[in-house]
Amino acid sequence: MAAAFALATAACSSRGGAASQSGPATNDLPRLTFAMISHAPEGDAFFDVIKKGAQDAAVKDNVEFKYSSSGQIPEQSTFIQNAVDSKVDGIAVSLPDAAALAPAVQKAVAAGIPVVAFNAGDRDWQKTGALAFYGEPEVLAGEFAGTKLNELGSKHALCVLQAQGQVQLEDRCTGIASKFSGTTEKLYAQGTDTPQYVSTVSSKLQQDPTIDAVVTLGPALGVAVQQQLEQQHSTAKVVTYAFNADLIPLLQNGKVAFTIDQQPYLQGYLSIDSLWLYHKNKSVIGAQQPVPTGPVVIDQSNIGNILDGVQAGLR
Repeated sequence: MAAAFALATAACSSRGGAASQSGPATNDLPRLTFAMISHAPEGDAFFDVIKKGAQDAAVKDNVEFKYSSSGQIPEQSTFIQNAVDSKVDGIAVSLPDAAALAPAVQKAVAAGIPVVAFNAGDRDWQKTGALAFYGEPEVLAGEFAGTKLNELGSKHALCVLQAQGQVQLEDRCTGIASKFSGTTEKLYAQGTDTPQYVSTVSSKLQQDPTIDAVVTLGPALGVAVQQQLEQQHSTAKVVTYAFNADLIPLLQNGKVAFTIDQQPYLQGYLSIDSLWLYHKNKSVIGAQQPVPTGPVVIDQSNIGNILDGVQAGLR
């Protein structure tokens, strides 16, 4: 079991679609089929990294891998039901609204299909009947950000949520407020419309010049906000979560103060590998406690240490 997890080195959306992956690995189990269902919106690069980790584990374990995603809870529930109806051997699912998705997950468990949760739902996943959770404790991730903002000398932070009703985003803002010694304010802006999102944030800063830190909860949005604020000659610090290619130089030159890394590759890899291990010998990792893959603060001082992994799509 230790050897299986030693291969993990780091956490796409296809809305409504499914992708299959097979590999040359051999083992003493019959060929298994696992479904991964996420809440990723269309074109979300962050979930590409989760999917890459899952595919790599599927290749190693000789598992047929099927992926589907939707930002809409009812569609996620439908995908879970579809997986149950097709009699997959295991399901990995993100839980942005654990209470709403619990009935579908419980149907899978009642059908004898092992389920693990990943990425979202770290506080409530046990109530769904899932075996384990792999991801970032989001309140803790917010606490890390709040502590780092204190170190940077910030006094008024704006935490920008790109989607309403997703508990993991709310938890990040809650965690920031609990550790940040200054004023924390929340702002909702539609993350699927980047120009509108940037305009909403920009207008807020113009209305309140005391805001000296903007916390975005996704890397592409962080880059977009930083570019806009730079054009406006704003001195507000920009911080974000996760990575994309455009974010790397901004971390290197300090234009984005830091990002919180939750290692999404690990989330995908451990989800699939843990389902395989459960079939292998009923192993369950985590003892009904979340298995954290983050948070890790990445800034100008340490981005060089993980640059190869980021550029390879492993973080």
